[in-house]
Amino acid sequence: MSLSRRTFLRGSAAAAGAVVASSVASGLVRAEPGATASANPVGTTLEKVGVAGRPTTKGYRRLVEGRGWPLVVRQELAQAKAARDSARTGLASFVQITDIHISDVQSPARFEYVHPLLGSAYRPQEALGTQGAVALVKRINSLSGGPFTGRGIDCVVSTGDNTDNHEIVELEWYQRLLSGGTITPNTGHPTRFEGVQSLGSAEYYRPELDKTDMYKDKDFPTIPGLLHAAMRSHTSPGLDMRWYSVFGNHDDQMVGTVPNGVIDGLYLGNVKFDLPGTDPTAAAIARALTSDPAAVVQLLAKLRSTGPVLPATADARRRPFTPREFIRRHFDPSITGPGPVGHGFSDPDGPSWYRFQIAPGVLGIAMNTTNSLGIADGSISQKQLSWVEKQISAHSDQLVIVFSHHTSSTMTAVMPNPETPGEAQFDGEHLVERLKTHANVIAWVNGHTHNNELTPHRGSSPRHSFWEINTASHIDFPQLARIIEVADNRDGTISIFTPLIEAEGPYTADPSDLSQKGLAALYREMSLNDIHAEDRAGSGADRNCELLLANPLR
Repeated sequence: MSLSRRTFLRGSAAAAGAVVASSVASGLVRAEPGATASANPVGTTLEKVGVAGRPTTKGYRRLVEGRGWPLVVRQELAQAKAARDSARTGLASFVQITDIHISDVQSPARFEYVHPLLGSAYRPQEALGTQGAVALVKRINSLSGGPFTGRGIDCVVSTGDNTDNHEIVELEWYQRLLSGGTITPNTGHPTRFEGVQSLGSAEYYRPELDKTDMYKDKDFPTIPGLLHAAMRSHTSPGLDMRWYSVFGNHDDQMVGTVPNGVIDGLYLGNVKFDLPGTDPTAAAIARALTSDPAAVVQLLAKLRSTGPVLPATADARRRPFTPREFIRRHFDPSITGPGPVGHGFSDPDGPSWYRFQIAPGVLGIAMNTTNSLGIADGSISQKQLSWVEKQISAHSDQLVIVFSHHTSSTMTAVMPNPETPGEAQFDGEHLVERLKTHANVIAWVNGHTHNNELTPHRGSSPRHSFWEINTASHIDFPQLARIIEVADNRDGTISIFTPLIEAEGPYTADPSDLSQKGLAALYREMSLNDIHAEDRAGSGADRNCELLLANPLR
């Protein structure tokens, strides 16, 4: 049931007290529940948000409806003026989705067995990812516009890790999700689920088995038929508006860290590896994945002879795609949907970065910050950086928002990139300094960390400052996307609003409901209960905010 605006404001005021209490004394960051009086919170976390219910004796928590998060006004880069609420004009309104990690969970080219040491290697909800993503698409389509400006949604930008393991089949599912069509999230055997959740050890959540495992020890339910339901064909309506894709490290390399070509034979293999997390080989592989991916080759050769291994039906659709193929697939007429042709990419043969018009007077620049050397963190090449700066300068009469997968703090991989041989690579700190030289850059929007974080970057003057907007993923709880609204306050300042949204559907899952809607609810609730879950929502100052800055065009 939707809350009335009066009820919403009353609830927000209570929540705001806690935010104000922890805000900086200067008042640069403060909750202003009254500022939402003219907003439409429906469909956003301003209205309501999923929260953990009371835990069972073993610790499992149902997801329940909670009070919405308040609006927090941030004035580190410009002072908020009293009349802006009635004077503002909406310039752009778009949705950022990020890190949806569409996954072929039955693929042999995965390392689930290291999850006790490296939590992101396996998630109990990951087999339900396409159903969860459809629910997100439906939420975006239901939005009437930006809640603060009322401007209709101009477009959607997906800021990387669109796929989990850069497989052709994952890319196909991702594109069908956004453009519309039928998705059959199954590979290998046509009727038998061959992933670790069916055949693996008690290290995994095995929902269809009436046997204990480390997740059922935490009260995860036994759900007969869950994995078979997860494999069923289902349909995405596709987005109603233009959408654009940005590269992430998981779109570029095996599990986002293994150099291309090193162990690509795993993709088309007929066995999956499995071993307990206490095995020293598992520990060695976990270390290698984060520090020396090339060492995985010898370790896997040892596993092939010592086991244990699980049977897997080989499937050619699991082959990895190249960056060029990622781009070309966006020109496929069958996935054009509302467009544009290429979904931002200017040519089927590259480059992997581009500019696009978000709205009249607001330009978007999509960057590729992946480094294919076998590193999760990113960087930017000299050629690309020069192109980015040229575009910003050539459009000095427009406001500019740049997009990437990596954040400024996770662009540390300045070693040579095989995709850009001979070119210098630059880190995030360098990119921040270059962006601050251009007065018309107002924001840098990114993902990668799976956390919400909003960072002011102060330049040499108020007009040379911008906001960095980092948004949580749609695989780890709290599974969010973000509306970003740009408004001219007509007082020499701009407001960037950052309300978060959740997928459509019930908060509390019903384990007996194995429909697409029911599976999406399970996807979200299980992510809350993942034994490796972290607090990724951020503080109030990282969620539903109004970010003030000087208008560089006035």
